[in-house]
Amino acid sequence: MNIDVNHPTVGFASCPIGPVNPCVFNYDSLISSALAVAVTIAVAFWIRGQLQSGTPTRVQAIFEWGYDLLRGLVKENVSADALFIIPLALTLFLYILVANWLEFLPLGVFPVLHGANADWNQTLAMALIVILVVQWYSLRVLGWYGYLRRFTKPFELPLIVRIFFIPLNVLEEVVKPVTLSLRLFGNIFAGGVMIFLIASAGFHLDFLGPVPHSIISTILLGVWKAFDVIFIGFIQAFIFMLLTVIYFAFAREGLEHHQGSPQTHGEASEFVGMQPAH
Repeated sequence: MNIDVNHPTVGFASCPIGPVNPCVFNYDSLISSALAVAVTIAVAFWIRGQLQSGTPTRVQAIFEWGYDLLRGLVKENVSADALFIIPLALTLFLYILVANWLEFLPLGVFPVLHGANADWNQTLAMALIVILVVQWYSLRVLGWYGYLRRFTKPFELPLIVRIFFIPLNVLEEVVKPVTLSLRLFGNIFAGGVMIFLIASAGFHLDFLGPVPHSIISTILLGVWKAFDVIFIGFIQAFIFMLLTVIYFAFAREGLEHHQGSPQTHGEASEFVGMQPAH
């Protein structure tokens, strides 16, 4: 894997906004992301083809177990009427998992390919989407008054004291996409660095005598890559999905203290376009 942080770029114009030029793109990251998107869509259709009535297939059983697990997390931590989170969280999980597991292939053979999540631009884009939807959900559930009131927590303290917490609460909200994206990017990028170091290192084991470093490097590279790509790649995809659900739970903070917010099941059901059962 190429760990050069200076990605090849292509620009359509010069439109700098401070230190950022949104008209310039890392084309290797675009190609790597497009590959991950295409494989993710193919995997999604393959999973859909495995779903059937009657006796479930092994793939269907695993999918239903994961779906029920995510549904339970959403109902327990957010709301029984916030099931729209499931498609978003599942899509992110599947895409991140596929993008991470693609690194098991020798992508370094192709100069324009690398782990899609090894570019912070990619992980930051996903984190921004999550946080923007979370802000919309918070505003829709709490209303303007309740949404702005969230930034005065902890609600147990007198208002005059809570005012001093506003800058901290605003800062906490602003850095959420940064921490969410850096957590994924840092782990994937660090895995690529380890692969590079193992592949280029030389070894000498005294009890075995001189051993060609290529043999040891190949063995260690295979072991590390299996651990890093399969296990760590899965864990990072799961953590991103879990944090997405948790952020939606945080979006409802203060709902029990806010008079006039949609607290009934009927009003919450109206939010997701469903009618409450009577």
